[in-house]
Amino acid sequence: MTVTAAAPTGVAAAPASSALLRVEGLTVAYGRTQVVSDVSFTLGRGESLALIGESGSGKSTIARSLLRLLPDAGAAHGRVEFEGRDVLSLPERQFRPLRGRSLGFVPQDPGSSLNAVRTIGAQAQEAAALTGERDAGTRRRLILDTFAQVGLDDPGRVYDSYPHQLSGGMLQRVLIGLAVLPRPALLVADEPTSALDVTIQKRILDLLSELRADLGISLLLITHDLAIAAERADSLVVLRDGVVQEAGPTAQVFAAPRSAYARELQADVPALNPDRYRALRETRAGSAGDPGSAEATEAAPRIELRGVTKAFTVEGRRLTALDDVSFAVRRGTTHALVGESGSGKTTAVRLLLGLDQADDGEILVAGEPVHGRSAAGLRAVRRHLQLVYQNPFTSLDPTWRVERLVREPLDRFGIGDRAERTVRVREALAAVGLAEQLLARRPGALSGGQRQRVAIARALVLRPDVLVLDEPTSALDVTVQADLVEVLVRLQAELGLTYVFVSHDLALVRQLADTVTVLHRGRVVEGGEVEKIFATPAAPYTRRLLDSIPHPSGG
Repeated sequence: MTVTAAAPTGVAAAPASSALLRVEGLTVAYGRTQVVSDVSFTLGRGESLALIGESGSGKSTIARSLLRLLPDAGAAHGRVEFEGRDVLSLPERQFRPLRGRSLGFVPQDPGSSLNAVRTIGAQAQEAAALTGERDAGTRRRLILDTFAQVGLDDPGRVYDSYPHQLSGGMLQRVLIGLAVLPRPALLVADEPTSALDVTIQKRILDLLSELRADLGISLLLITHDLAIAAERADSLVVLRDGVVQEAGPTAQVFAAPRSAYARELQADVPALNPDRYRALRETRAGSAGDPGSAEATEAAPRIELRGVTKAFTVEGRRLTALDDVSFAVRRGTTHALVGESGSGKTTAVRLLLGLDQADDGEILVAGEPVHGRSAAGLRAVRRHLQLVYQNPFTSLDPTWRVERLVREPLDRFGIGDRAERTVRVREALAAVGLAEQLLARRPGALSGGQRQRVAIARALVLRPDVLVLDEPTSALDVTVQADLVEVLVRLQAELGLTYVFVSHDLALVRQLADTVTVLHRGRVVEGGEVEKIFATPAAPYTRRLLDSIPHPSGG
């Protein structure tokens, strides 16, 4: 295999004649802060290598060093050979023709990588110009052919569209198409699927594998997900704080990781550890928390939707978001809503919280209807039914300190005096595992995992019965996600909370949820106990979702 690392776990390098990319002793610093230290690896022609690790591990910094896209404050030292040339020492005028033509790049976020006020076609013409073709009509045909190759069903419509008119999966395919259009020798893909539904993620990863096989392109995949890396890469480099922890062939690293950090990453991947929280979940307070107990079966559901329908009018067209949806959630359990974007998950949550009105059907919380209440009655429901948003950075006021953010619900509901509120804020913070010294910080001074814990503390401070969790871990590294999920399971065990968990990550649903409703285009495809649905799915759509979970074999 063609990986070497400046660490005891490294393996022998490939012969220079077969190496497309050779990195030796790469060190990167921003001013006096060193963020990457003495990293070495080799990538052969037509092969794939994954750089894996948490945020801050140096993955993207390494990629941007190879592409010479570091900000002005960044300085890279060492040797980076691409096709036998040290690209770090090349003058910019000699390196510039390589970027785009020979070195392709697929960024993480297509939304911020494409110009919102220019059509896809206008931006694609710039990529097509790198092929050397001067005729605009010929370039357009090349673009349409490439769009078809990356699986875009109507290339002409995509060409004429603006970015906001395409879905996230389509935009990611556009970026891959623009990157491979000049037929580069190396494609650097930086977390290309982190924000996508599981089925779209599989299509994108399949596409990258197909392009590598069909065009002979080498792939440098940057990811925090060991399961994806193990399924898709020939070799792995595991990074932590800019230092190589382990490197080698995928089968070797995956089957028997020698570094403690690689073992930790492996333990944190939901797809690899479906029963990780089973013991903790079985300790949940009260027999109602046990889905199989007679009391749980006979007790009235904590939440129930009965034949709920909701439609919206968009640009003169009536679109049905939910169509006759029914499900029930037992007290002290976790119920998951799963499905691709557009399946109706978010609409169901908004109706449950009373933020929208259903056109038909009934929504009950503790046996009482949500709709038809006075403003005061709806306010009382919301006190016991709290929402944790997907992105805490946008849901928390950046100008407020943590103490005020967590205390605000108490202020709004007029609960307790100042001293009691202070006590409850500290109790909520302690419950989610955050230290009191964070009370004086603002959201911008917190990590992603800390911000999400603050959002949960803010919801818990009212001591609600139900938490609605809308993709609460989708933007987090697997290790941070694992810590947060452990907090949620522990809180449920201690407090008897009921969770409605919205997610597109079926591996995480399998770890966390008791029951599940599978939604597709606003309709319930199937529902029931998670173990039964995942073991023997009845609907083809559910099987397709489950087939999209990474199933690494380690080789």
